[in-house]
Amino acid sequence: MIPRLFLALLLLFGLTAPAHADDISASARSVVRVVTVAVVDDEVVGFGHGSGFAVAPNRIVTNAHVVDLAARYPDNVVIGVVPSEGNRSYQGKVIAIDTQRDLALIELTGVKLPTLALYTGPVDEGSSMTALGYPGNVDMATARSAADYIMPLSPIRSEGVFSGRRTLSGVEVLLHTASIARGNSGGPLLDPCGRVVGVNSALTHGEDGDASFGFAIADTELATFLRNAKQDFAGVGNPCTSIAERLKQDSDADALAASDAQKARLDANSQAAAARDKAMVGARDAAQRLRENFIAIAAGLLVAGLLAAGGAAMLELRGLRPWAIGVASVGAIVFVAALVVFVMRPSGEPVMPPVVPDATPTVSSDAAIGPMVCTVLPNRSRITVSSQDDVKLDWGAGGCVNQRTQYAENGSRWDRILVPSEEQTVSVLQFDPATKIYSNARYLLSAAQMDAVRKVRSQVSLKACSSDIAARANLSTQQAAIRATLPPLPNEKIVYACKVAP
Repeated sequence: MIPRLFLALLLLFGLTAPAHADDISASARSVVRVVTVAVVDDEVVGFGHGSGFAVAPNRIVTNAHVVDLAARYPDNVVIGVVPSEGNRSYQGKVIAIDTQRDLALIELTGVKLPTLALYTGPVDEGSSMTALGYPGNVDMATARSAADYIMPLSPIRSEGVFSGRRTLSGVEVLLHTASIARGNSGGPLLDPCGRVVGVNSALTHGEDGDASFGFAIADTELATFLRNAKQDFAGVGNPCTSIAERLKQDSDADALAASDAQKARLDANSQAAAARDKAMVGARDAAQRLRENFIAIAAGLLVAGLLAAGGAAMLELRGLRPWAIGVASVGAIVFVAALVVFVMRPSGEPVMPPVVPDATPTVSSDAAIGPMVCTVLPNRSRITVSSQDDVKLDWGAGGCVNQRTQYAENGSRWDRILVPSEEQTVSVLQFDPATKIYSNARYLLSAAQMDAVRKVRSQVSLKACSSDIAARANLSTQQAAIRATLPPLPNEKIVYACKVAP
């Protein structure tokens, strides 16, 4: 039977410190305190606490030794899970445990937690590491009562460096210098992008001036444990870059693409102008030759007419009038022909064909494209926790996406800000119909920040697709108000290249 005191403690409200706008603070939203209480005959016979983190909205990873009371008192233990944000605690149960690897998986209901991703790439010695958790020495110094152990509070962060991989009792561990204490057990060891590289499990004690080191269950062991438990998890292998650096690189890529397109247009125009000049010279030469030919023909006809006139005169002197008249008539016709040819001679000015307009199709930003498949561009993206799966879009006329979501015009591009009711992430989506580049800038926000954004989002009146330009303009204005509540930089930016689906 669970003591009423503990039941009351589980219902207590706690205070939540606002998160900073950085990757480690975003990761802190996923860190929890794990509290275990063993009760036998209405008497507390065991109490323990450690840390954990969410690998799924309802699944927590911690150390096996954090929940060892559940093995010693299988029917008399309450496992409390205390998120870093919110106003209450939740009861959990162990659904998988590996004492060899010192890992356990806890399931809970009633809340959906932000999740962390495992970093699957190489870790260099000397790389910066951050430990998040609830060290017991801090709790002992600050807790006023047992109730403080189940109050939602932001985890403590400590910085250090990665010192190498070791094997401890047959398990691969990471050696690091981030300060941890009892209570940090089960908490994540993170890279600078907030991705899990290990699970803090133990520490060495410095004696006689010896340095202290922390041990974290390696990412490889954690991944194996989760696979054995049939638990899906997010894995990210991209190197860690700052969001500012990635945005600059992406902006440079856009500028380079625009510059290349402009250069291509200028080159095409230059080539067209050169071809036209060459054609103009050829046409002018041909026209001049034709004029000269007409003049030469007219001169030849004139000479023939003069000869005919002279022949007619000679025939007349010889008394051959009929022949003279005939030859004179031919001469007259030749004279007339010479005159006509001379009058009809070309001017010598070239006649150019009509200018053919640019054959490059102009993409209308308002036109429908239809179903597309969008694939992540890793070299233009910064991903810390999100999936890299393809995205399917059905782009309709007037920025209507998937026949239900209206985007707002932003020059030649289209924007939409998504503020979900449960997930603690705001997504700023953008699509460029001309390049078919789709992007998702994701802000991983604290609960307080999400509340502020949702209040502004509640003012958005356009809930479905609309052909009303004024309504879309109003949506753009309202989305600008949402942007004003967001941090200066997102945590992630995922860039996709879209192709029309077969």
